[in-house]
Amino acid sequence: MTLAQLGARSQVSLRTYTTLKAGGKAEWFAVARNVDELAQAAVLAHQEGLRCHPLGWGSNLLPSDHGVPGLCVANHARNIEFTGDGGLLVDTGAAYQDLFLAATQRGWGGLEYAVGIPGTVGGALVSNAGAYRSNISEIVTEVEVVHDGERRWEPASFLEFRYRDSILRRPNPPAITVLRIRCQLKARPALDIYNDAREYQRQRIGKQPPMASAGSFFKNVEDKALAESLETLPAGLKAAGVVPAGYLIEHVGLKGARYQGAMLGARHANFLLNVGKASASSLRRLAEHAQALVHERFGVMLEPEVLYFGDWSHWEPMGRLNLDAAN
Repeated sequence: MTLAQLGARSQVSLRTYTTLKAGGKAEWFAVARNVDELAQAAVLAHQEGLRCHPLGWGSNLLPSDHGVPGLCVANHARNIEFTGDGGLLVDTGAAYQDLFLAATQRGWGGLEYAVGIPGTVGGALVSNAGAYRSNISEIVTEVEVVHDGERRWEPASFLEFRYRDSILRRPNPPAITVLRIRCQLKARPALDIYNDAREYQRQRIGKQPPMASAGSFFKNVEDKALAESLETLPAGLKAAGVVPAGYLIEHVGLKGARYQGAMLGARHANFLLNVGKASASSLRRLAEHAQALVHERFGVMLEPEVLYFGDWSHWEPMGRLNLDAAN
């Protein structure tokens, strides 16, 4: 089978497939309606020597303006199957929010933090998504993958999860496409689950802007010495040694800062927004400006949670920007 026989199209814009509404074109683009079609696309791409890039909601991606080499696949494989005693078999195209709702309705806890988190299970795996001191890696037991053209099951450790990180987002990652996961939840009273989820959602609504964004752009900083040195940091965060990226960005005066259609959130400074048809390059420039100022002031380099996706080989970092001249 060829890419054309798979139904793949060439040079398809990715702007409508990402929540930041920016970026260039996919070299090849296809749609997978179920897990077998996703596996078929991944195997074919690997056989052709191409990267296979499954796309869910595109909520954690910033594609390069120069495009994305390889095969991008819109992942519509969304099945969620309960296997008994809190066990689940979940397609990676399933919405993270839908997984939380399905589990809660059956009295299975462990996903309360996921309420309101945009994106799919597959996207959550790439960055080990989570919130409120919890991560998806805590519930995953096995992953079904296509690895170098072979479809098989592996233990969750195969993805090498770390804080907001996995093997899937390392530099030059191996050719791995995740198809499904097996996970394990624990029984919990539905009322307790809903009460915790409602509180998390209340906090999230107060922070998240309505414009095109990718959620939290930078990872929080784990640095106990820095946390203890910040007088206005809440006591709980000091004790945990965690400094929110938004706190640092706000304290270098960048809350609401704009650059060529890109903006750092006025409600929450760790949200990078596309408010004026910004290019991917403009969004990245503003993000790197925030990194530069935070590094100068606090001595730490913020690490992006959002992935710079595709061909960024032409990129030349500039660091600080002249925002007054750019607005």
